[in-house]
Formats: sequence, structure tokens, C-alpha cells
Amino acid sequence: VQLQASGGGLVQPGGSLRLSCAAEFTGVFFNDYVIAWFRQTPGKEREGIACHSTSDGIKHYADSVKGRFIVSRDNAKHTEYLQMNNVKPEDTAVYYCATHQSRFCSSGFDPTTYLFWGQGTLVTVSS
Repeated sequence: VQLQASGGGLVQPGGSLRLSCAAEFTGVFFNDYVIAWFRQTPGKEREGIACHSTSDGIKHYADSVKGRFIVSRDNAKHTEYLQMNNVKPEDTAVYYCATHQSRFCSSGFDPTTYLFWGQGTLVTVSS
């Protein structure tokens, strides 16, 4: 299983950005793998921010991004998206996608649950 995160860059406060996480699987069904989004800034722990359960379609968000970020999935392209709206300077971070073989998101965005990680993409929110 390999994940490739992309779409990061510089965006102004209040702007929007869409991140992509392209998954490469061999011999497995894409929907058997839930993909979660995390972010990290220097000196801070990795923060789980969004996850899209494939068992029931429920989308989970951290309070810090609820109402602004939206996750979606294109099964045909094996890609999960993170639409970031009304971004704030505190959203500046390296964003990662991660997956494990389950149709359920981990409880409390536990990063140790996820076995496979993308390389990260940097998002900078600044005017």
C-alpha cells in the first residue's frame, strides 16, 4: 500500500485549497481501507483532523477544522480529498494522509492505528 499526498502550497487567510491522497493498492479493494488526514507543525504532536468511514459514510472531523474542511472520496481514482475552506494561519502545517485495512476510522484519531502513511504536503497560510 502506498499513499501520495499532494496539493499543498501557499494560500491566503480565508482562501481555499484542496489536498489529494492517491492510493496505490495491489490485489485489494480500495473501500476496505479508510483514509484519515493528519497534520503536524514543528514541536507539536501529529493532530488527526479528518476521516471518512467507508462502512457507513460518516465523516469525522476535529473541532479545529469542523465546518471548514470537507473530506470526500473518488473510488474510481483511488483518491481521497481534503477540501480546505476559510483557512486560517493556524492551519499552516505539513498534512499527511494515512490508511489501515478497515472500513472504520480509529477512535479519537489515534495515529498508531494507521500503518501506512503518505509523505506529507506543506500548507502555508499567510498573507
